[in-house]
Amino acid sequence: MTPLLPTTPTLPTPAGGAVPAATTPAAAATRRPVVGSVHSWDLSTGVDGPGTRFVTFLSGCPLTCLYCHNPDTWRMRDGKRTSVDEIVAEAAKYTRFIEVAGGGTTVSGGEPLLQPVFTGELLHRFKHELGLHTALDTSGFLGVRATEALLRDTDLVLLDIKSWERATYREVTGRPLRPTLDFARRLADLGKEVHVRFVLVPGLTDDPVNIEGVAAFAASLGNITRVDVLPFHKLGEAKWQRLGRPFTLHDTPCPTAEQTALARSVFVAHGLHAV
Repeated sequence: MTPLLPTTPTLPTPAGGAVPAATTPAAAATRRPVVGSVHSWDLSTGVDGPGTRFVTFLSGCPLTCLYCHNPDTWRMRDGKRTSVDEIVAEAAKYTRFIEVAGGGTTVSGGEPLLQPVFTGELLHRFKHELGLHTALDTSGFLGVRATEALLRDTDLVLLDIKSWERATYREVTGRPLRPTLDFARRLADLGKEVHVRFVLVPGLTDDPVNIEGVAAFAASLGNITRVDVLPFHKLGEAKWQRLGRPFTLHDTPCPTAEQTALARSVFVAHGLHAV
């Protein structure tokens, strides 16, 4: 494997080899290849973290959310095998622009923690080689795969809490809620900055008790600096059709501005900054 940072100091090992010091990225430590399955990358403003950001979308996700607008990222085998070197070189083209405009880099998906070594390498090099703010966009379901090194290289976590009611969460995602809550508590213990994301779906996640539960939990953590209440939309429905998948929320209405504002007010009532 090509060394990531040739000037990184090394420490001797009992076996006589050498391993990078404290800032070692995960792949170097485990000697795994720094190649992953990537769907795409793009520049975005305001939707994938603060400011203008270089966003890497990885392929593969353990969740099958009913309202997912990128179902084409669900299967890892559908992505392109891409090296960290390629992505960092692409991001480097925009470093000056990002610095001037404000922002950073975000690793998203799919679910980036399905590829924790690759994700850790990206975050490490974005932060230490390019000097950019880093964000991890995750459902938290695979939070146990996030190593301490990976989280040290993450400045901000964008955490999706899709429901507080367990049955609703499973209906929406096909998975249990608990791993996400456990990861949220771990991030709070680490004092890691988190933005919570909650998708408001009429007839599914908009029950007042459900919203209250998410809000109360988020407020209890002490490290949530922003909550994004995202109104459900159908912009990804065409992708479902192309993939031959039934979009079961076809007849579900998008929430009104008033419904969205009411949901945000619940989070504000708990002392959270909600947008």
